Amino acid sequence: MLSIPLIEITQLVEQLADHPEALRSLQEIEDCDGDLNDAALSLALRAGLEPTENDGWLEGFAKRYRHIACLPEFRANLTKQQIIGLIQHLTHNSQCPNLLAVPVVLYISKTGVDHFCQSFDNSRV
Repeated sequence: MLSIPLIEITQLVEQLADHPEALRSLQEIEDCDGDLNDAALSLALRAGLEPTENDGWLEGFAKRYRHIACLPEFRANLTKQQIIGLIQHLTHNSQCPNLLAVPVVLYISKTGVDHFCQSFDNSRV
């Protein structure tokens, strides 16, 4: 289980104050006691998606955006725990439902961007 501490959620709320969809996502994460997977499933249902499994759903969904997250400009920021740029990009320039941009980016950040991008890197060699 990936868990986001309340203090981190509070910091993200401050950073993303101008992004209503991100705030809704963060509220759901808080309502789920920081459980990122539970929040992502709930947000997916709200976004009109039909998640077919509980465990591993967020991981599989996040992989859909690996080709974006693993670009050098986003990867460098994620390595430094700077997530806002990728959240904004997913929200405005991808097919990622706005409610799921925050959980996707937090998943990538928390599991480690290098680990997340490993198979992407290997496929480009």
